[in-house]
Amino acid sequence: MQRIGFIGIGLMGHGMAKNLLAKGHPLAFLAHRNRARLGDLLELGARELKSSAEIARESDVVILCVTGTPQVEANVYGGLLEAARQGQVVIDCSTSLPESTERIRADFAKKGVPYVDAPLARTPVQAEEGKLNCMVGADEKTLAAIRPVLEKFCENIFHVGGPGAGHKVKLVNNFLALGTAALVCEALAACAKVGIDLETFYKLISAGGANSAMFQMIVPKALQGDHGGLLFTLANARKDIGYYQGMVANAPFAGSMGAALMQSLVQANALGLGDKFVPSLIEAHEKVNGIRVGKH
Repeated sequence: MQRIGFIGIGLMGHGMAKNLLAKGHPLAFLAHRNRARLGDLLELGARELKSSAEIARESDVVILCVTGTPQVEANVYGGLLEAARQGQVVIDCSTSLPESTERIRADFAKKGVPYVDAPLARTPVQAEEGKLNCMVGADEKTLAAIRPVLEKFCENIFHVGGPGAGHKVKLVNNFLALGTAALVCEALAACAKVGIDLETFYKLISAGGANSAMFQMIVPKALQGDHGGLLFTLANARKDIGYYQGMVANAPFAGSMGAALMQSLVQANALGLGDKFVPSLIEAHEKVNGIRVGKH
């Protein structure tokens, strides 16, 4: 079994690392600021290392699952690239800027090391269950080499194209998912503002064409005052849609919905909601419209 080096034991990374360990891979991870989530990994035999360079030296496959491009670049250029060697593979499961991914891939290629973009979909719950979705940008040979590793924590592996395609399609995926979430939250707020009964609205939408998985994730909990239906922070949502906007602007692509979504997320963060989850867009509407949505 290949030795795994893991950087990013966060909400998603914890479940991924746990499944890799439980299914037989030796694993070393980079120290993480949240110590509360490390105990079970250590009990399963994981080793904690102190630097990205150490991770590279002691691993066959390195997996990055960090917040975004600044954190990816800090690890890559903070020791990982320098210590990398031919025969390794580096997999970036983060949501990253495609132009940064291309630059990093070229730098690893000089050392004979494939750098694969393989961002993820689904939630921390599925990460713990080993049932994530993965969007891989790679050639067929590289994908075949890493598939046995990805299968340890993924239910579905989508080969979305050549190198770079994974991070591009991930940004479009998040644009669609977060855009849908924003529409759902605004619709609930509009109902509250004009006096529509929210339970009736929920039943109506659930029975018709406007229903969606995102609607069902958010609304039942929101009606009970719980904004935890989608476990993704508003700060990360703003970051991802910022990446999406940068990507399509560089295409260039003429589209108006991304800008509207970005403004909604910027407003929510400016209202101090960045550390809350995406359904707290409802709280932003409550603040600016003087309303109450669901139970409090």
